[in-house]
Amino acid sequence: MEKIAIIAAIKDPAGINIRNSLIELFGFEDTNKKFDNNEIFQYDKIPDKIIKSYLINDDLIFAENIDKRINADILIFASKHRSKENTPSLTVHPIGNFGDAEFGGRERELCPSSAVLLKNLFLELSRNGKGSGYEMTLEATHHGPFVEKPAVFAEIGSTEKEWGSKPNGKIIARTIMDGLKNPNRDYKAAVAIGGPHYCSNFNKAMLRTDIAISHICPKYNLEKLDRVLIEQSIQKTAEKADFVLLDWKGLGKEKGRIVELLESMNLKVKRTEHFL
Repeated sequence: MEKIAIIAAIKDPAGINIRNSLIELFGFEDTNKKFDNNEIFQYDKIPDKIIKSYLINDDLIFAENIDKRINADILIFASKHRSKENTPSLTVHPIGNFGDAEFGGRERELCPSSAVLLKNLFLELSRNGKGSGYEMTLEATHHGPFVEKPAVFAEIGSTEKEWGSKPNGKIIARTIMDGLKNPNRDYKAAVAIGGPHYCSNFNKAMLRTDIAISHICPKYNLEKLDRVLIEQSIQKTAEKADFVLLDWKGLGKEKGRIVELLESMNLKVKRTEHFL
């Protein structure tokens, strides 16, 4: 029986919104047990899965090693999203740091990521969010907390207006539950390198092809990308990573170094431009 933990923070209005939507829409039941003195709710109507909703008192990004306190095989963090432009958006992304750990986690340390789960969540986000007028996008791997179980963030952005919107909470709740119901199809797992933080070409790859992406190193972190981090991104993909997917035009001045590095590691490489 696979154990899924959907985790929200008590101080996060978007997380509370998503949690309330899960309980309202899907009939999560009170287990009469508590975590951080907050009620734990459970859903057990998907075969071979037990899904529990947790509410924690810490900020999600600083809830380090929460997988040691919550017994789960997969962690889904339900959260608010901020952006400089305050763009209304709905996002999913893997977690970890290619550089400094300013926003939780560990410096130069990635967390496990399931390419299949991330793809299924993004496919369902695109379906459930259709017509919302919101930007629906993957984000590159970033921020904490540090955990050692496959983890993903599902977020509502980018201001209090969007965080508290009940329709948005329902979209993310449905996205999570529909994504968990999807079978583990025979996707081709990959790690992705290059491009902007909001991954336009990798979005297309996830939606239009059988490629499933686990970790994403964006252009702004390429100077920090080295053999150790590439190996880590592959090793911390829950599925066997078949190849590295490059946003060729999004490699900038690091293109030559990255290509040479990947060749020296004997890694199979594909470019987004070849199939988009």
